[in-house]
Amino acid sequence: MKNRIWLITGISSGLGKALARTVMDSGDYVIGTFRNEGQMVQFNEAHAGKGHAVLLDVTSHEQIEQVIANLDTIDVLVNNAGIGFVGAIEETSIEETRRVFEANFFSALKVTQEVLPKMRLQGNGHIVQISSHGGVKAFAGFGIYNASKFALEGFSEALAQEVEPLGIKLTLVEPGPFRTKFASKGLPEAKKVIYDYADTAGAFRSKLKGVDGKQEGDPVKAALAIIDLVNAEKPTLRLPLGKVPLMTIKMKLDSVAADLQQNAEIAASTIFK
Repeated sequence: MKNRIWLITGISSGLGKALARTVMDSGDYVIGTFRNEGQMVQFNEAHAGKGHAVLLDVTSHEQIEQVIANLDTIDVLVNNAGIGFVGAIEETSIEETRRVFEANFFSALKVTQEVLPKMRLQGNGHIVQISSHGGVKAFAGFGIYNASKFALEGFSEALAQEVEPLGIKLTLVEPGPFRTKFASKGLPEAKKVIYDYADTAGAFRSKLKGVDGKQEGDPVKAALAIIDLVNAEKPTLRLPLGKVPLMTIKMKLDSVAADLQQNAEIAASTIFK
C-alpha cells in the first residue's frame, strides 16, 4: 500500500493530535491544521518530511478554499476540528448556537465539499467525520451540541450513498468520553442560566466538568482504531469508540424500536385506501 496523504483538521490537541502523530508513525503523510501560528511552526520544525501544518480557522470558508486549493492529492480527509457546548435549549442564544454550528457542521461541510472534486478526480479516497455518540443520542444540557452532530451525521449518511459508486468511502466516528481537553475549563457553555433546569441541563453541566481527566477513552487507541478502519477493505459507515457509546447508542436504538412498535397501527392508519 502506497503512503497516503491525510488532511486532518484541528491537530493541536486531543484526538486530532493523537491521530496526526499515529498516522505519521505508521508511515503516512499528514497535512494538519492549526489556528495558532506558533503551534504550526513548532509542528513543521518537529515533523519535517513526515507532515506539514497549515494555518486554518475552519469557520472561515475563504481560508478553507485557499488551503485546499493549494493541495494536490488527498487520500484521507478527517474532519476533526470542532467545539463542545453545554446549556439547556432555552438558556442558549441563537448567536451561541450559530457559533457551534459554524465549528461543528458548516466547517465540516465546506471542507468536505472542497475536497470531493480532488477525490472524484482520483477515483478514490476516504472521508472520516469525527462525530460523537452525541450525534446519535441526545442528552439534556447537550442539545445544541447534539443538534450540530446530528446534522453532521445526516449529510454524511446521504453523502456516503452518493460517493460510493465513485470509489470514495465515508465513515462516521462516534467517540464517547475521551481524555482530551473537551471537558476542561475552556468548554463553552450558555451564558444564561435558568434555575428551573438545575436538575436536568444543570446537572449535566456539573457532571461533564467533573469527569475531566477521568474519561474512559484513550486518544492513542482511538487513533489506532481509525487507522485500522481506513485500512479495512470494507469499512463500516459508523465506528463507535468506547464502552459508553456502545451503551448510549443501543439505548437510542431500543427507544426508537419501542416507539415504532407502539405506534405501528397508528402509522399504518394514516395512508390512503
